[in-house]
This record gives sequence, structure tokens and C-alpha cells, in this order.
Amino acid sequence: MSDEPARREPELLTITEAAELLRAPVATLRYWRHRGTGPRSFRLGRRVLYRYDDLQAWVEQQLGQGAAG
Repeated sequence: MSDEPARREPELLTITEAAELLRAPVATLRYWRHRGTGPRSFRLGRRVLYRYDDLQAWVEQQLGQGAAG
């Protein structure tokens, strides 16, 4: 076993961090948010945040839709 702690993404990600994780432009995430088709997000004050687990679940959902179509 390694002495290093397991690396884990932060629970809450900014829109920029979410875009990097999804390898999509920030503008695309903003568009998806506007249309209500992207990963679940929420506002905390003036900031739009994404939960890491919600991003992962959304990606899995997209993979499932691709296989069904």
C-alpha cells in the first residue's frame, strides 16, 4: 500500500472545473444549463457549482442513451 492518500476530486466544482473535467467549453455548459439538458448544477450566491457525483452520473446517463439509440 502507498503512504499517499487516495486522490479524489473536490466534491463541488466551478463551471470552469466542470468544463475541464468534461472536456467541453464553458460556453457549452452555460448553454446546456440554459436549456436544462446538461448535468445538474446549482447556484451558491452568484456562483454556479456542480457536484462531482452529478457530473459522473450525467456522463453515465449519456453513455446509456448512446447505446440505446
